[in-house]
Amino acid sequence: MKRFSKLTAVAALCATIPAFAQEVKTYPAPGEIIAAASAREWVSIAPADLLVMDLAPDTAGKPRRVVIQLMTAPFSQGWVGNIRKLAAAKWWDGTAIVRVQDNYVTQWGDPTEKKALPDGLAVVPESDYSVSKKQPTGGWTAKTMKSTAPKQKGEYGLSQPLWGWPIGQDASHIWPTHCYGMVGVGRNLSPDTGTGAELYTVIGHAPRHLDRNIALVGRIIEGMEHMSSLPRGTGALGFYEKDEERVPILSVRLGHEAQDVAAFEYLSTESASFAAYADARANRRDPFFISPAGGADICNIPVPVRRKLSK
Repeated sequence: MKRFSKLTAVAALCATIPAFAQEVKTYPAPGEIIAAASAREWVSIAPADLLVMDLAPDTAGKPRRVVIQLMTAPFSQGWVGNIRKLAAAKWWDGTAIVRVQDNYVTQWGDPTEKKALPDGLAVVPESDYSVSKKQPTGGWTAKTMKSTAPKQKGEYGLSQPLWGWPIGQDASHIWPTHCYGMVGVGRNLSPDTGTGAELYTVIGHAPRHLDRNIALVGRIIEGMEHMSSLPRGTGALGFYEKDEERVPILSVRLGHEAQDVAAFEYLSTESASFAAYADARANRRDPFFISPAGGADICNIPVPVRRKLSK
């Protein structure tokens, strides 16, 4: 009887504790933060900044479209300019995906390496792999470069999303980083920097050793599954050894010249919602997680991109 009285007393005491003191604080998951972001925090991507690649249909006859957002200033504009000229000349029509190396890249271009390039392509110097922090670019200066992500130990805080792109930096320069889905320019040995005719996308663990060694010109924002799920090449470096293994490219056009292209937008990396999203990616505290990591690699904080919602 005495034991029962003690339990009753404890229950009565708990009943007197305010309800708010018994509540456990919950944290939204990254996806929930994105879903709750206001319309004004999303930035439209201009159709002219899209590169639309249509591959031959798959074995079931389904169309395969890959949409690439081209890199914006101040990065890689010499190569991006070449890519615009190549698309306008319809140069990629009839070319193919030539290489798929597991946990590395999918690459496309002219399998014969003999197709004539259009006139007027720029020869871009290696110095353009990065941008000096002292270089004024469209109102940007080093003083205006601010991270929306909390600074943590390690790389997080040294690399950051900026202007909607994953960016690395040191004391003097900034540069785009080789994250999953990023698109780069194939090249031969230095001092060659590539024209933009040979392109690749990262389909595996981020090969950050390529940063500042190869030009990055954009990222795939839709249709990545058509690049990452292809059969791996059996030749050296994943090159296809037979013509029938290659996936034909039907056409590549800039977004404002292609048919039936959706409108896209990305979550501003200067917005409050992105700051909350970046923190949530670095410190997972939603119910599934037990121990927040306290940091994240830049490539594990992908900038959210979506089809533009209709009004």
